[in-house]
Amino acid sequence: MPRPVSKYPTDLELQILKVLWQQSLPMLARDVQAALGEGGRELAKTSVITTLNTMVGKKYLKRKLQGNMYLFSPRISEDQVSNRMLVDVVDRVFDGSASAVLMKLFDVKEIDTDELRELRTLINRKLNES
Repeated sequence: MPRPVSKYPTDLELQILKVLWQQSLPMLARDVQAALGEGGRELAKTSVITTLNTMVGKKYLKRKLQGNMYLFSPRISEDQVSNRMLVDVVDRVFDGSASAVLMKLFDVKEIDTDELRELRTLINRKLNES
């Protein structure tokens, strides 16, 4: 029985999206393959093409024919993906509690002084908006 379609990009799909977001220009499959290889993910060109076409079907990407090759570009933004995934984690794992997420983050991740200052600034801004 086939695996159900994921609500979110798979790890490979997310890597491909990151490549395309960073490039911010449409890319050929071979260029996506090369960028993944530079990032330590060596894949056959056919695997990359298959994944890119699957992502077009999932509406993560769009493609445009140029000559006899396709150029791929994202249809969804980094913000859209990160917001959807984060909201899902907050709701499913932390019962919708933003404070529980932050407390867990402080438990499991080393946060440097600059990041703490940035978080304090964000919290103060949110308090002033209330």
